Amino acid sequence: MTTWFRTYDEGEDLWLYFETDDEGWPLRQIEVRGEDARPVVAASLREVLHSCDDADRAAMSRYERQYGVLAEGPMDGWQDQPQAAEIPAEEFERLWAEARRALGDSG
Repeated sequence: MTTWFRTYDEGEDLWLYFETDDEGWPLRQIEVRGEDARPVVAASLREVLHSCDDADRAAMSRYERQYGVLAEGPMDGWQDQPQAAEIPAEEFERLWAEARRALGDSG
């Protein structure tokens, strides 16, 4: 079952939003700076795998510079993180669209 949730990284002053699969692995990730609400990450597993499948290191590097790096591994224990909460899919989709627009999504 797909899950959408947020946590807060106090040390970095970042809101982290995740869409995870039924095993807890991240499918998409958004990071938003707390101080100015500016998106700094909007990465997608599907897009990362596409770049890896093409074995195009230059494309992967461009992707990471533009959209950031997707977290690796299952997100076990997210419920114990500061200000953790499940969020509705609609909220995640709205944040995703805003973050991609801000980071220069051409598609």
